[in-house]
Amino acid sequence: MAEAQNSTVGSSTTAGSIAVAAESTVATRMSAPPSFDVADFPVPHGREEEWRFTPLERLRGLHDGTAVADGGGVKVAIGAPEGVTVETVGRDDARLGKAGTPVDRVAAQAYSSFEKASVVTVPKETVLTEPIRIVVHGEGGVAYGHQVVELGAFAEAVVVIDHTGDAVLAANVDYVLGDGAKLTVVSVQDWDDKAVHVGQHNALIGRDATFKSFVVTFGGDVVRLHPRVAYAGPGGDAELFGLYFTDAGQHQEHRLLVDHNTPHCKSNVMYKGALQGEGAHAVWIGDVLIEAKAEGTDTYEMNRNLVLTDGARVDSVPNLEIETGEIVGAGHASATGRFDDEQLFYLMARGIPADDARRLVVRGFFAELVQQIGVADIEERLLEKIDAELEASV
Repeated sequence: MAEAQNSTVGSSTTAGSIAVAAESTVATRMSAPPSFDVADFPVPHGREEEWRFTPLERLRGLHDGTAVADGGGVKVAIGAPEGVTVETVGRDDARLGKAGTPVDRVAAQAYSSFEKASVVTVPKETVLTEPIRIVVHGEGGVAYGHQVVELGAFAEAVVVIDHTGDAVLAANVDYVLGDGAKLTVVSVQDWDDKAVHVGQHNALIGRDATFKSFVVTFGGDVVRLHPRVAYAGPGGDAELFGLYFTDAGQHQEHRLLVDHNTPHCKSNVMYKGALQGEGAHAVWIGDVLIEAKAEGTDTYEMNRNLVLTDGARVDSVPNLEIETGEIVGAGHASATGRFDDEQLFYLMARGIPADDARRLVVRGFFAELVQQIGVADIEERLLEKIDAELEASV
């Protein structure tokens, strides 16, 4: 498996034309309190901590209110196994916003602007053997959206959310897990080249429930996602995995917060990215907050980046804030570096052509994440997409 060459925690490193930043300052608190009202958030200017990496001029007006939904933004199609309830509801439905509150202006704008929301409910003790599939297809316009996935006590489900096409989209997604429930979510961002997607994902994990998230980002001009986790009872377990492949000119930003607000819960975060091409920019912010009341917490987060060409930039910022000493364990790490020429030479010395050897190294880098998804067609599609990205750069 290819590993990053320069491993840094709490420092900054620059190597050639690769820009790397890894910091350890606490930044779990947003500049404004969470709110459903967009008026509670000032228009960002790019100097704010939570916006300093984001190219605001490329958000097509999502950040300042000038992006107006035109009715032709996206179409949502939901396929669910028998026993699952799928509803389209209005803004007054009590289940909307239950998992979390918007923490920035775009998320608040999305909540203030959507007209109808999708609610998918898995009844208690229901164990699904087939995934729920949600397809969000962009049709070239501007859209605001809201989706809710709710599992009853001891229910088990896999949800695949697939984003394709072209759109300017701001959306919130809520995951609500009842006690003892198990939910795996695979969110794939496979947009066309000009798409803009800004989203907040909120997960509320019940007592002894298990939440596993895979965020996979390939396409789009700008993609900025904000997964957030909180616990509704002790014994909750969250695993947050991410995979991104950033091409020339793309901006892909993943900002995570795990709020350990309940005793005796676990979290594990691992995001991996590969970058190639001039102007490719990936941002990963990993915030973990262990509140004073969250004794017995066990948490770890890691981000690794593999830079395949010159001209790419990675900003990796792991943050850990601990308010109690009564924990099981807590740690974080960030590693970013160039493609390992020694591994490439090793494979070529055994008769493997250079292009195939390069593909094998990158596949190996991502393999431990892809193999944990557990949805065969998605795993195969992602590996094919990785191969296609590498072939395009040859």
